[in-house]
Amino acid sequence: MGVYLSTPKTEKTSTDGEDDRLRFGVSSMQGWRSTMEDDHAAHLNLDSSTSFFGVYDGHGGKAVSKFCAKFLHQQVLKEEAYLAGDLGTSLRKAFLRMDEMMCGQRGWRELAILGDKVDQFNGMIEGLIWSKSGEATGQLDDWASEEGSHSDFDGPSCGSTACVAIICNNVLVVANAGDSRCVISRKGQAYNLSKDHKPDLDIEKERIYKAGGYIQCGRVNGTLNLSRAIGDMELKRDKSRPAEEQILTANPDIRTVDLDDDDDFLVIACDGIWDCMSSQQLVDFVREQLDSENKLSTVIEKVFDRCIAPTAGGEGCDNMTMILVQFKKPPSSSASTKDHQPLSSNQQSEATEKPLGLDESSSSPSEQLNV
Repeated sequence: MGVYLSTPKTEKTSTDGEDDRLRFGVSSMQGWRSTMEDDHAAHLNLDSSTSFFGVYDGHGGKAVSKFCAKFLHQQVLKEEAYLAGDLGTSLRKAFLRMDEMMCGQRGWRELAILGDKVDQFNGMIEGLIWSKSGEATGQLDDWASEEGSHSDFDGPSCGSTACVAIICNNVLVVANAGDSRCVISRKGQAYNLSKDHKPDLDIEKERIYKAGGYIQCGRVNGTLNLSRAIGDMELKRDKSRPAEEQILTANPDIRTVDLDDDDDFLVIACDGIWDCMSSQQLVDFVREQLDSENKLSTVIEKVFDRCIAPTAGGEGCDNMTMILVQFKKPPSSSASTKDHQPLSSNQQSEATEKPLGLDESSSSPSEQLNV
C-alpha cells in the first residue's frame, strides 16, 4: 500500500504536566503512515518564568524533526536576544541555526544517530570514537566544524515543520515555519496564531520564483507541498542568497500576543489534524471534551480518534501530534516580567504580524489562513 499500512497503528504516546501557571497534555499517533516522523518538545520550565512547547512534523524521514525536538529549545536559550528579553528574535535565530548545525561532520553524526537503519548504527559508532577524542565541549554555541569523512556534508535531504510557542508570564510568542498550526481559544473563539506556509501564497511564490524555483501541482519544485521548513537542504543551496531568500526557508513568522483573562487554552498541532478539522471545529471539540474530561492528553487522544480515517488514503491518514496547553490561572497584566520584557514597539513592528483579533479561524479545514 505504498506509504500506508494495511492496518493503522492507533496506539498513542501521551504525557501530561503542570505547574502553578499551566497544564499541558501532549500525544502522538502513527496512524496509517508506514513510519512515525513527528516529534515534539514540552518544557514547562525553560527557565524560571518561561515555558516552551513545539510540534515538529517531519517529511522524508524522522531525523530532522528529532533534531529539532532535541536542540531547538536549547538553542533559544543560547541566543543573546533571549538573554536580552527579545523572545521573537531568539526564536527566529534558533530556527535558522538548526540548518547550520545540521551541516558538516557533527551535524551528519547527530542526524545519523537520530535517523533510521544503518546510518543510526554508523552514527553511534562514530559518536563513541568522537566523544573519546575530546575534540568538542558539547556546548551548542561551540558547534565547531570538524575534519573527517563527512566534514563536507551539506545537510539533510529530509526536513521538518516547526511550530513553537513560548509563554513568559502574560506574553505568548509563536514562531512557525511550515504547515503545522498554533491556535488559541479566547472565550470559545478560535484565533490562528500562525499561518500555513503553502506554495500558493503570494509571498511564498515571490520568494520561490526569485530564487529560481518553481511550483508544480501545488508543490515546490514538484516535491514539497509546503514552502517553509527546517532541513531539505537541496532547496537551500544558492550561496549568493541569505537563508531567508532561498527557494525553501526555515525563516519563521513570529507572532506576539498579550494573554488576558479571556484566554482558555492553546493548541499546537501538525497538519494531520488540520486536514480533518478547522481551527474553530477543534476548539469547539476540545471545549466540549473538557466539560467531562480533566486529563488533557485524553482529550487529545479523542481528537485523534475523531480524525483518523476508516480506510487508507486521503484525509485522516497522516501522523498526528498535538499539544494542548490550558491556562490554570487567568494571566495577569501585572505579572512580573523581570526576566523577559515584552517586545518594544519597534521590535514588534519588525517581528509581529497583525494583532490578535484579526485572524479568526476559517470555517473549513481547506480554507487558507489570512494572516
